[in-house]
Amino acid sequence: MKPYYDHAGITIYHGDCREIVPRLGRFDLVITDPPYPDWLADEYKYDADLIKKILFGVPFVCFWTSKQDFLMPFDRVHIWDKKTGTASEYERIFEFGCGNNNWKVFRYYLINSTVAASYTGDIFHNHKSQKPLRLICQLVDRCSVVGNIILDPFMGSGTTLRAAKDLNRKAIGIEIEERYCEISAQRMQQEVLAL
Repeated sequence: MKPYYDHAGITIYHGDCREIVPRLGRFDLVITDPPYPDWLADEYKYDADLIKKILFGVPFVCFWTSKQDFLMPFDRVHIWDKKTGTASEYERIFEFGCGNNNWKVFRYYLINSTVAASYTGDIFHNHKSQKPLRLICQLVDRCSVVGNIILDPFMGSGTTLRAAKDLNRKAIGIEIEERYCEISAQRMQQEVLAL
């Protein structure tokens, strides 16, 4: 299994996480935004059993739709207020096994265009589900420590890996679409910026 990108503790695999996750070594935490059952389910290949299998028995932080029940037991649920008038003004973020963190509301603009990204200090990478980097950095910081290995099996444009790099964590990302592997690899080559 050859990585698409591997440098300074950040590894990217291009392929199906069903095939790659069982072959991985240790990881300490999953931070991910998997396909939802009610939004682009066919395009993103929603698979409830796959999500349950990946999250079972490990600490996780998982974004989830506001319209469907979550699939797994959890310790706490946070709200991501998208600060926008879209059809879905918030998403839930489920957390399991990450200590005694407070329940929170995170307020960051939805990133669905270059203009929207400018409100968060991000760059839009033309991904339909891109999350704000500062939001992911907060989640990485509250749920992991230096030396932890974070897995994102539905990596998209690589925001979780970028946050891990910025916060001196190791991370593994898996993405089925090669164009997003390339975008993620380019993001990893940028210098670490102060938040």
